[in-house]
Amino acid sequence: MPKAKSFTLPDQNGQDVSLSDFKGRWVVLYFYPKDNTSGCTLEAHDFTAAKAEFGKLGVEIAGVSPDSVKSHAGFCEKEGLGITLLSDESKKVLEAYGVWQEKSMYGRKYLGVVRSTFLIDPAGNVAYSWSKVSVPGHVKEVLQKIKELK
Repeated sequence: MPKAKSFTLPDQNGQDVSLSDFKGRWVVLYFYPKDNTSGCTLEAHDFTAAKAEFGKLGVEIAGVSPDSVKSHAGFCEKEGLGITLLSDESKKVLEAYGVWQEKSMYGRKYLGVVRSTFLIDPAGNVAYSWSKVSVPGHVKEVLQKIKELK
């Protein structure tokens, strides 16, 4: 299993969060394109709704996007989110995890976040990953995989 790339990023409250803060615990690290968009809002609500279930399994949840701390704070407040959102405006962590890629919409090419989720085990290894995630049902998939692996 590959080692998860270490990082330190500010959360929606401006507090630094590092991968090492989660040592000894499972972590769902999910990457999403943009705050306040339909798919990203649905995904954040799904993870928030399942937070207690993840918690019973000893799993932390953190979402990462290139949006600012201010954007994350507003998104959390507006949507009543109960999960940690990390700001990667430099895109260094997005690049390290290979989720900052060329995308195409209506024939126009641009760089953006490919919606992806990484399940990191207590030893800091990537136990499982999903790329080009389809939001409906994804959180259930992640919970099922954790139960299989634990």
